[in-house]
Amino acid sequence: MLKDNLFNSIEKKTNIKKDTILSLANKLQKNNLKDEKTIREIIKELSQMTGKEVPKEKADKIVTAILNDKVPKNIEKMF
Repeated sequence: MLKDNLFNSIEKKTNIKKDTILSLANKLQKNNLKDEKTIREIIKELSQMTGKEVPKEKADKIVTAILNDKVPKNIEKMF
């Protein structure tokens, strides 16, 4: 029940369906996040899902941070 409420809340705010979120989570678990190509594909997919463009410079920063284990605990600081 709590999970459904969480997904319903996310869907209302983002317009992204629960199945899409679960599919992306599954993809993240199965893929190597130390592979630049995989990271860029995930960034592109998230960009398409949210309808927000990620400029190349920002994508480059995200990729570099992930590859160098420099992802801050507070992700909002990256943006």
